[in-house]
Amino acid sequence: MEQKKKVLIITYYWPPSGGAGVQRWLKFAKYLPDFNWTPVVYTPENPEAPANDESLLKDIHPKVVVIKQPIWEPYLWYKKFTGKDKNQKINAGFLQEKKSNPLLEKISVFIRGNFFIPDARKFWIKPSVKFLTKYLKDNHIDVVVSTGPPHSMHLIALRLKQKLNIKWVADFRDPWTNIDFYKDLKLMRISDKKHRRLEQKVLKNADIVLSVSMTWGNEYKNLGAERVEIITNGFDSEDLPLDEPKLDSYYSILHLGSLNKDRNHNIFWEAIRQLIDEDQELKRKLKITFIGKIDNSVYLQLEKYKLTFLFEHVPNMNHSEVFSVLMSSRVLYLPINNTPNAKGIIPGKVFEYIAAKRPILSIGRTDGDIAKIIKSTNSGNVYNFSDLSGIKDFIKDQFFSFQQNKQEQYLKDVEQYSRKFLTKKLCNLLEEIKSENQ
Repeated sequence: MEQKKKVLIITYYWPPSGGAGVQRWLKFAKYLPDFNWTPVVYTPENPEAPANDESLLKDIHPKVVVIKQPIWEPYLWYKKFTGKDKNQKINAGFLQEKKSNPLLEKISVFIRGNFFIPDARKFWIKPSVKFLTKYLKDNHIDVVVSTGPPHSMHLIALRLKQKLNIKWVADFRDPWTNIDFYKDLKLMRISDKKHRRLEQKVLKNADIVLSVSMTWGNEYKNLGAERVEIITNGFDSEDLPLDEPKLDSYYSILHLGSLNKDRNHNIFWEAIRQLIDEDQELKRKLKITFIGKIDNSVYLQLEKYKLTFLFEHVPNMNHSEVFSVLMSSRVLYLPINNTPNAKGIIPGKVFEYIAAKRPILSIGRTDGDIAKIIKSTNSGNVYNFSDLSGIKDFIKDQFFSFQQNKQEQYLKDVEQYSRKFLTKKLCNLLEEIKSENQ
């Protein structure tokens, strides 16, 4: 009889926590048992997650073993210091939904970047290493996976590697020192060096560094990672509704997910303003909906261009409802951060956009990884951050198709991004490093 194969997954995000950070390893864990791997998930009992989504609980496979341990985080102090309500959720990155005290925010960011290295979950590292050292001695585990951010999860795995010589996969859903907001952390030179030193330790000691994009994977190699593999995010075909929803009767442009300042492109709003001034029919039929947390700068742009009348904001939506909304929309909007690391950014939502079979309007780098995916699947177009005429032409062309009722998508090579296919790729890697133990 074949010995059961087990993988320990160290993750900060796990249902009922919601948001983008949960999806990747929840879906891997869902399909791992199909390939004879049993996932053991180690996660905080009381995390400070940006949102809750009870609908994700249904995706936890009955064979998944979930171990929860309490975590202490300094967010209560941060909320008091910045005047936030103690029950208010903390957003990832630098998304500011409301106007805040600039001085207090600057001070708190300085403290965050320089005293909580690598992040505010650092206080969970030591107790987790103690707990997991005993667990790994008492229980058979073939491979350990850490997924970040938060990168404290990688430091837990690093110490386990050093103590027990485990086989370890370090999964980077986002970069560490090359993440878009790293420059905003107001780091002292000594703090920057510490971040980079810890990052290099993780990259050089992991048996496999896993990246979600080719560009970032190459960056990890340049930073010293010996073996880098690419497994993108994807879509779960089981999330698709059984009955295909009807398309909206109006000309709908939808954005799904959080939108920070770097993704809120002035050129998009300028294009909309010019188009509705040029075409009264478009003005009557157009509706723009953003689902998820959005930066306060969006409202400033809406006021600037006098577009509030055609805008709707839905602050939160359970993942179980997402596909119906995506599939009924006329155009799906995908802005990419206008930051130095833009070339490697592949928002996880793009794969659900593709699976929804609706035309994608993306603003980003036309030579970026996201452009290659959209082009190869024939799912839409990517326009440069300054390409006003291209953005306008796309919206006009799709509006013409809407008027003619001819909005069909002819997609190709989509199945390679299904969660089950991607989990099979992961299992091949796990098998490889497991066999090195034998």
